[in-house]
Amino acid sequence: MTAQRLMDKRSEIRCLVEEYYREAFKTEVFVPGKSHVRYAGRIFDDAELSNAVDAVLDFWLTAGRFTDEFESGLAEYLQLKHAMLVNSGSSANLLALTALSSHLLGERRLKPGDEVITAAAGFPTTVNPIIQNGMTPVFVDIELGTYNVSPENVNAAIGPKTRAIFLAHTLGNPYDLDAISEIARKHELFLIEDCCDALGSRYKGRNVGTYGQISTFSFYPAHHITLGEGGAVATDDDIARAVRSLRDWGRDCYCNSGQNNRCGKRFSDQHGSLPYGYDHKYVYSHIGYNLKVTDIQAAIGVEQLKKLPAFCERRRSNFSMWQEGFSQWTDSFILPQATADADPAWFAYPVTVKEDTGFDRTELTNFLNKNRIETRNLFGGNLLRQPAYQDITHRVSGSLQNSDTVMNNTFFLGTYPGLSSEMIDYSLSTIAAFLKNRKMCNSRRA
Repeated sequence: MTAQRLMDKRSEIRCLVEEYYREAFKTEVFVPGKSHVRYAGRIFDDAELSNAVDAVLDFWLTAGRFTDEFESGLAEYLQLKHAMLVNSGSSANLLALTALSSHLLGERRLKPGDEVITAAAGFPTTVNPIIQNGMTPVFVDIELGTYNVSPENVNAAIGPKTRAIFLAHTLGNPYDLDAISEIARKHELFLIEDCCDALGSRYKGRNVGTYGQISTFSFYPAHHITLGEGGAVATDDDIARAVRSLRDWGRDCYCNSGQNNRCGKRFSDQHGSLPYGYDHKYVYSHIGYNLKVTDIQAAIGVEQLKKLPAFCERRRSNFSMWQEGFSQWTDSFILPQATADADPAWFAYPVTVKEDTGFDRTELTNFLNKNRIETRNLFGGNLLRQPAYQDITHRVSGSLQNSDTVMNNTFFLGTYPGLSSEMIDYSLSTIAAFLKNRKMCNSRRA
């Protein structure tokens, strides 16, 4: 079959995929009380489907041309030199911290026993890489409202063994990057930005993920864009070579897929105590993994990345609708607030039930669930209360009172672009009905 004939066939298939999308993924009409109000979900159109099918037709099953395109596009969006795709945001966190222990950093590298400051309340895979690398997490409390760690708490946590700060921008809300970056500079600490919930958020007009030495992102279906599974590590630093090595089995070779002898000395160098001239493609300079994505995933991501600005604006708009609705209930809830100088692309809308309101979080979230409105807790709450962390080596700086409050009283609602104003209005009216009923019950008891 000629090349032109094959191109024609591909065009024909793309047309069929577009037709399939229109039939298979019709927008459903929202029916209050019967339709689900999701907290998150994937938003896509025929472009993602067509790209995925195009990648399948290539049958280049590992990272390939779409991976290169996505990595270049993400690096350009962030205005960083390097953006490296991996198979999840959790893997991105593991690679980011592990890369900072690479021999390529010389005496600057992190070592087992070093301390890394992190938040007690959040998602576990921000903390897990610290433990997995034999380092000691130093837990600090968060603030209610922003749900981020304050610079004062970070500064107070620094000890003689502290070497790094590893914090997430909670639910897309940037922490005080100026102050925490300055603390890191002053004490010569690495700053790792976990942006898994924050792609598209800005601080002083600049993208998060561009302040620390290295940053991480997640492309799970709940996040700002999705590849199904997937994540990325981004940096302006030469430590990118260590990230790629750790991601690609730990190999020393840095050729791209299908490329040979990029270094120009594939069979003419000495590595460790291997025979001279040992094939550089099979030289391993890090104890690594295989954490790459498939090109099919990257093909989806190429189209998702184009939609990111619109997705982020919709998240901001949905957050504003929630904030306006909840403003009438400040006697019952602590409402979220953006960090000063930040412009979050909110992952979610977090609220904390105040003490002595006459109801607790579980009562409200159960009521919402029965009315088909999804909620989630703020991830693991105080992680030191979780079964997996009972016996870990760690240090606590100060009180974790707010982390416990989040564990007991905080939940979030969605902001993702699939939410309509009708869904948010229905949810707010459902909450209003719950609060009205509670007040009536409490007044009768009194």
